[in-house]
Amino acid sequence: MTALAPTLQTFFTQRLVAQRHASPNTIASYRDTFRLLLTFVQETKGIAPERLSIEDLDAPLISDFLDYLETRRGVTARTRNSRLAAIHSLFRFAALCHPEHMALIQRVLAIPAKRATNAVVSYLTKQEIEALLRAPDRSSRTGRRDRALLLVAIQTGLRVSEITGLKCQDVVFGTGAYLNCTGKGRKQRSTPIRRDTTTILRAWINEYDGSQADPLFPGPGGKPLSRDAVSRIVARHAATAAKQCPSIAKKKVTPHVLRHSCAMQLQLAGVGVAVIALWLGHESVRSTDIYQHADLAIKERALECIAQPPTVPGRYQPPDALLAFLERL
Repeated sequence: MTALAPTLQTFFTQRLVAQRHASPNTIASYRDTFRLLLTFVQETKGIAPERLSIEDLDAPLISDFLDYLETRRGVTARTRNSRLAAIHSLFRFAALCHPEHMALIQRVLAIPAKRATNAVVSYLTKQEIEALLRAPDRSSRTGRRDRALLLVAIQTGLRVSEITGLKCQDVVFGTGAYLNCTGKGRKQRSTPIRRDTTTILRAWINEYDGSQADPLFPGPGGKPLSRDAVSRIVARHAATAAKQCPSIAKKKVTPHVLRHSCAMQLQLAGVGVAVIALWLGHESVRSTDIYQHADLAIKERALECIAQPPTVPGRYQPPDALLAFLERL
């Protein structure tokens, strides 16, 4: 066995789990990165994972792997950069364990991230939100669960991993009801919920009749819903809502779009960016800048403050026949 296998194992068990206390989502992302990398090397170079050494993972091979992700698997630049970040993290750890490979490690660490296009935030308007919440069939138990899930996602702005991790005990009723959740980076926070959300959640928990440790939104087997299951639920009800509100059909509605919709509702209500960052569990206030760029009302109010220049509309007419001829060329 080469030195790569124990280094990779130590990187996961000691660096990520014991030292950095990485979240399950981070560990899963890093795991998938190296699983894809080892599979790529085996298919292109014919080297089995147990025979792969650190010398084999040079900068040209890593660059070919990143190109393969973009061209063959069709990932975005952001996903490519996420895979590269995992590889850089491993190689920074390997530099401490194997300084004899420092030249190779430095060349891999020098591979730059790719610039990604910042798309405009997609979100649902108030009318579209109302149509989406009317979509689930409230005569069925699954429909009542889906309606409660959609309402929580839109009103709290929780990430999909935070929603799937909710348990019945995380809902605190009474005066000033709120939800407890463990967010990104294992940060815990509480989010207040409105009276209508409280009423629907109370009715759902009474109907569900689960224990305090049971998932708040269970799947058919009683286990927590997966990320893919939540995505399918949102997409299915968005397709139903599009029949009553055609503008929804022009948008790709995902669980993260519901999170953006919550932030935009707060933004339009005049809530400050610092409060929005706390509400969504952002690490930095700068993360909320995307919602200010998406809010056309802010730009329209700024446009109204600008005095209109005294221009006279009209089309330019050349004063000479020769100039008119040249203009027509």
